[in-house]
Amino acid sequence: MRMQLLIETMFCGILFCAATTAAPAVLAQAVASDVKTLQQGDNWKDVDRTNFYSQDQGSQIMPLAWFRALKQPNGQPFLADSLSRYGYLPNPASDNGLPIGFTASGPESVAFAGMTCSACHTRQITADGIAYRIDGGPAIVDWQSFSTDLDAAVARVLQNGSNFQEFASAVFAPVTPQPGDLKTLRENLQLWYDRYDAWAKSLPSNTPWGPGRMDAVGMIFNRLTGLDIGEPPSHLIKDNIKTADAPVRYPFLWNAPKQNWTQWAGFAPNGSDILALNRNLGQVYGVYGVFEPTKMHVPGTKLPIPGVIDYLTNNSANFNGLGKLENLVKKIGPPAWPWSITEALRAQGEAIFSWPKEQGGCAECHGKQERHTLPGMTTWETPVLAVGTDSRQMSLLKREAQTGELKGALVLLNSPLKETDAAIRILTASVLGTIIQKYSPVTGQSSQKDLTIKIRPPPPLRTLEGVAPAIDGFLQTPEGGQGVGGKYEARVLYGIWAAAPYLHNGSVRSLAELLEPAKDRTADFKVGPAYDKDAVGLAAEQPKFDYTLHTTGCDDLTSGNSHCGHEYGTQLKPDEKKALLEYLKSL
Repeated sequence: MRMQLLIETMFCGILFCAATTAAPAVLAQAVASDVKTLQQGDNWKDVDRTNFYSQDQGSQIMPLAWFRALKQPNGQPFLADSLSRYGYLPNPASDNGLPIGFTASGPESVAFAGMTCSACHTRQITADGIAYRIDGGPAIVDWQSFSTDLDAAVARVLQNGSNFQEFASAVFAPVTPQPGDLKTLRENLQLWYDRYDAWAKSLPSNTPWGPGRMDAVGMIFNRLTGLDIGEPPSHLIKDNIKTADAPVRYPFLWNAPKQNWTQWAGFAPNGSDILALNRNLGQVYGVYGVFEPTKMHVPGTKLPIPGVIDYLTNNSANFNGLGKLENLVKKIGPPAWPWSITEALRAQGEAIFSWPKEQGGCAECHGKQERHTLPGMTTWETPVLAVGTDSRQMSLLKREAQTGELKGALVLLNSPLKETDAAIRILTASVLGTIIQKYSPVTGQSSQKDLTIKIRPPPPLRTLEGVAPAIDGFLQTPEGGQGVGGKYEARVLYGIWAAAPYLHNGSVRSLAELLEPAKDRTADFKVGPAYDKDAVGLAAEQPKFDYTLHTTGCDDLTSGNSHCGHEYGTQLKPDEKKALLEYLKSL
């Protein structure tokens, strides 16, 4: 098991001490005095914010001491500036010099660095020289550059003897490592690199995602099917790793627990804690979680039990932490617009918002409509609609992969996984199998066998029984559904002003441009935290990142970067658009 191999080098607390004597003082940075936190409801307190920034969910990027010992090409620590060069935000509450959304989990002697929700869902914008913090907002971070640079940093250690010696000295300090220790460290680092590098090579070099976007589903598929379900010790199935070229912008979180569907393509049923665990567990597997499912065998033999999988023994998911994070997300309210609003104009915009969509209104798709689902459960309706937008993520969801160790695994009420199957069914089997095994009232091999074959999980797990059939029904739906382009969720628009750029793939710079016909939208624009209060979106000039997003038009709906579609409201008069924008600021 690869985690056991990694832990072999962590003895007597040595790794925790590695290269850390002055690290926190050097790496940790206080939040600037001009950063303002916005009002996000009465339930969102400072203590919640602090916990949200660092609550572990089971992600394990690498041993913390390795993370600290790595260097940039210029010789500076990889963790220098709290990774702000990628857009991550300093966390003054961190004892380890890690930015917001990065965690240190486990005993000090075997601590791992990982990621948690807030890395991708804490936003900071700047206007008039002031920075505003938006908790639960879509982060403006360059996750692709972070990933590729981390891969390159480890490669430099492995490819250069002096670099490795310096790295090892930092890892084992203050103890001088013995030859056997160095050999084990190199083997473990090489194993980590072989896996991570195979995954990192799927990042699109010709059309990088840029800040604020990532191919979330593609990278989950790559990690799960490419890194987790092959044979040990690497668990790799390289043929399952594909180019991750269906980028989406990070969603905002403040409505997430209330929606009846989540994920941009609306394939994840939602609205209860157990369904929330379903979506969050899949996210952990995609963000550096350890997941090594293996076939169960007849006791005392090497004969596998058909369809019976051990999902938990080698699984780093922090179920308690995921529950805490979900409860925190429930408390986050939409951010209040921090500048003045003209009340008369806002009232006019509110009336326009309620017009029929054919006249430019929004409420039919984006208004708050309560829906009674399971007994005692009320959600907000999240329509999944085709509105002529880019279809690449929809195409991604048809992808197939080798099932490896999961061949024959049952997916609740559906047929077992074939040797090659839909990647989304592999993800479904992995997530649901883990939850059922975790929360079974009985433990041991026989319980997993009974639960897998009888498929009668105890309450409240029976709320999951509709997930697998829903996935299969989704896969049988003609791509794009009604109209042209992909089908994506239409969310309630509370706090929408803080979520630029727009459309599911972040291809439209501002709400003002979204109210213009696709042919008139800016095709190329800079991405960063600088905010345009009038256009309600990204400012034209962005000093933070040297990155320009190049989008395609309606002639290429499969590029992953098309700014086409959603032409509702484009026929409104200029003064009506202005009023509607004023109302959207107030939500």
